Amino acid sequence: MFYCPNNYNDPYPLYRVTPKNSYFRILHASPKSPAVDVYINDMLKFKNLTYGAFTDYIEVMAGNYNVKLYATGTKTTPVLNKNIFIPPEKIYTVAVIGLLPNIELLPIPEPIVINPSNNAYIKFAHLSPNLGAVDVALPDGKILLKNIKYKQFTDYIEVQVPVGTYTLEVRPTGTTNIALYVPNIKLKPNRFYTVYAVGLANDIPGLQALIPLDGSSYLDLRED
Repeated sequence: MFYCPNNYNDPYPLYRVTPKNSYFRILHASPKSPAVDVYINDMLKFKNLTYGAFTDYIEVMAGNYNVKLYATGTKTTPVLNKNIFIPPEKIYTVAVIGLLPNIELLPIPEPIVINPSNNAYIKFAHLSPNLGAVDVALPDGKILLKNIKYKQFTDYIEVQVPVGTYTLEVRPTGTTNIALYVPNIKLKPNRFYTVYAVGLANDIPGLQALIPLDGSSYLDLRED
């Protein structure tokens, strides 16, 4: 904290608090879109981000950021030009979603769990533009998450076994049909994961699950 008086006789001196950092990364989840170069505030940050890939996290001050995506190796007309706001002390995955020419950014928060247990935590994000609402279930029929629509994401749920390998079934809401089968998800204790459902139902590229380790597992939200 910095003491910044206007003048020595001011009974209400100003204080400036050092802003706390935030982090975000970009996920290319737009089916049929080309690989892109990522510009943030007109600075090239990442080259050749392909469909289904994530950038590294970047550390930023809270504020507004302009994100431009150009087909890799070009810089004439961006395939996306959008602004996002990143609040203080937050972690986000910012997903590029939709189909050209109508692609957009979807900021997906990665909340910090206060006093987490020794178990794993997992949440779900629905990023498939032509797949209807879904339930997420276990093979034994237990439904973990219900009626998640395109562009929606859930909170973390706590997996009650600290370490294990799991299978998930993504089903059209209210049915036992399987739209996406996700086997062999290996979860570790004190870690946070998001299952991103991407791709297209009955089209190419097909539906698939991306399951990265979320930044809330290891990034430090601290004062600069």
